[in-house]
Amino acid sequence: MTTIVPANAGRTDPGYAGPPRVGGEELVPSRYAVRIGDIDVLVVSDGVLPLPTKMLGHNVEPAVRAAWLNDMFLPQDAFDWSLNVVVVRSGGQTVLIDAGLGLDPNLNLPRAGQLFRRLEAVGIDLAAVTDVVLTHMHMDHVGGLLVDGVKERLRSDLRIHVAAAEVKFWEAPDFTHVNMPQGFPDALRAAAKRFAQEYRSQLRLFDEEHQVAPGVIVQRTGGHTPGHSVVRLASGGDRLTFAGDAVFTVGFEHPDWHNGFEHDPEEAARVRIRLLRELAATGEQLIATHLPFPSVGRVAVDGDAFRWVPVFWDY
Repeated sequence: MTTIVPANAGRTDPGYAGPPRVGGEELVPSRYAVRIGDIDVLVVSDGVLPLPTKMLGHNVEPAVRAAWLNDMFLPQDAFDWSLNVVVVRSGGQTVLIDAGLGLDPNLNLPRAGQLFRRLEAVGIDLAAVTDVVLTHMHMDHVGGLLVDGVKERLRSDLRIHVAAAEVKFWEAPDFTHVNMPQGFPDALRAAAKRFAQEYRSQLRLFDEEHQVAPGVIVQRTGGHTPGHSVVRLASGGDRLTFAGDAVFTVGFEHPDWHNGFEHDPEEAARVRIRLLRELAATGEQLIATHLPFPSVGRVAVDGDAFRWVPVFWDY
């Protein structure tokens, strides 16, 4: 796979506002539509997170990681991680899968947290969202729900589906196996705690698997966090999996590389390999939080590892 690096790749300066706009519109598209049988799927970019490249595989030698980055035409120090969210419409329900970063000024991530502005631009009213599914409770997945004014715009009967193991984990989270930039553990703890407090009455907990809407099933995988889950869509013979943080860009060629945000890296690698084998066998489509936008593609087996096959854009 060849990756073309934009001129702003790895830009971390707070004054950088991203690409220019033309006629009030974003120059780079931030949404992409897919149809799975009778299910409408909209991938929405919440923006990008500039993070250190060692987050991609902190258990490998720096020279090995550097060689992979060089082969991918990616910068060596930091690069932009996509942050993708999905809106699903099925059976009269509008389901938001994850909620983006929101706003944490202490972390200096000004180019993310774009979700609700972009939903509004495409005509999706927050009051129309009937369900939220959280793949896990890291702040780049729940933070959007903590933005001032958002809760007041959501319906009072909103259902938020999350694995019971995830809520339990964040009561006393274990960070002994992660390898995150400074400041992130404290921010993650704070966001998860605040989310659990503010939305406790709307949580709908499940153990291993739960049907959210017709053809929309959330399944706990564990690994990345104890309650990390994926969302499986199936309708009319078509299938798609939203993998959350189970798969990162490097995870196809090197599924055994540990991501710095994984709380159980060994289990996360097992989950990743098992999921990629299944997706390669079924041929179904894959979307993941941190794959390059719009992140829609398929998985192929490539020797002892895997290969990412992006779909051709459908205009």
